[in-house]
Amino acid sequence: MNGTDERATESRRTRFDSVHKWAATLAAVIALSLSSYNFAELQQKPRVDVTLPHLLRVGPVGNGIGFQIQPTVSTRFKTQDVEVIRDAHLQLTPVGPISSLKKPIFYWHETGTYVYDFASDKVNYRWTSDPAPFIVSQDKPQQPTLNFWADNWTFQPGQYEGSLQLSRSENQNPLTKKFCLVVSKKAADENRGAEQRQIFFFRDDLPKFHSSSKSPNCYRRETD
Repeated sequence: MNGTDERATESRRTRFDSVHKWAATLAAVIALSLSSYNFAELQQKPRVDVTLPHLLRVGPVGNGIGFQIQPTVSTRFKTQDVEVIRDAHLQLTPVGPISSLKKPIFYWHETGTYVYDFASDKVNYRWTSDPAPFIVSQDKPQQPTLNFWADNWTFQPGQYEGSLQLSRSENQNPLTKKFCLVVSKKAADENRGAEQRQIFFFRDDLPKFHSSSKSPNCYRRETD
């Protein structure tokens, strides 16, 4: 091999070593960036989402009314921290022609779940806990059936604006989801004449209301 070939070979080797070093450096920088990003994401507070169900359960309890709602409380992001839901509040406000009516004062009575019984082919309610904080993380979403009671109150026919508010830890703003509820005269009479703890379903996804109603996204009695 002559001197020219040796110099050419050495030049190629130098360029290869240079490219290799730059590639290794770039790979290290990318790895460090990804590691820093993942670490930063893990240090963030969990971003919690609340979604309301398509079905509400309502019925008489004592001299008042029971209102059951099963939200989905979850976070799509992985963090080292978990979110603690410390309290739950329900509000219903009469609007329109019935806006002057008394508002119910709801309190979180308990948390439960519904279990299907194969023998009787029925879905039965079961108590699961007293009103107490619950934890939400990416691998532990929650779907509690929150059971609220309001004493000395019952529905009158009309429309109600509602909100479910979940209080969080560390002075964070509460999570609030709003909804509307339309109670027909038939549904109001049905509730007043029902046995204790009887349950009536209200839904917000029935096609017959979406196509003909002035308030298509409100919850309504299934049989209206």
